[in-house]
Amino acid sequence: MLLKKGDREVFTEIYHRYWDKLYFLAYSHLKSETATEETVQEVFYLLWKKKERLDIEFLPAYLSAMTRHAVYKKLAGERKKLQVEARAASGIALETNEIRTVDNRNLLEIVEKLSNILPEKCRLVFIHNKLLDKSIEEVAAILQISTKTAEAHLTKALKILRTRLEGIT
Repeated sequence: MLLKKGDREVFTEIYHRYWDKLYFLAYSHLKSETATEETVQEVFYLLWKKKERLDIEFLPAYLSAMTRHAVYKKLAGERKKLQVEARAASGIALETNEIRTVDNRNLLEIVEKLSNILPEKCRLVFIHNKLLDKSIEEVAAILQISTKTAEAHLTKALKILRTRLEGIT
């Protein structure tokens, strides 16, 4: 075979004769013009690179097999890349969530310690309103006090906590 001897004209003829057929074969799997062009170019590059070692009986079947192998290799590489990216993204998300959880836990510990220094009614109003997310009206009903009294206790609690937090920072 003349290709085996490095005949460039023969290689050019093979390239022009089979490019479209191999492109169609690769595109039917890859569905991307860029990926298909890269894959077909890779097939012809390998054909030229390995020309001395090749023992080809039927060139069209050989090129088709090379193209299918290149397509499967490309698809496997893309799948692996997506898996790595997904693992990395989930690792970052997990790490971020872990940090956020630790920060929230630390913040809750600080708030709990500070709320323990509050007078009882102030502490209860603060916990129900700020930590349990209940409205002042709900807090007043739960503690059986007037809305104005609940507001006064919350104002006092926030003032005490602000003063203590200023001492911490």
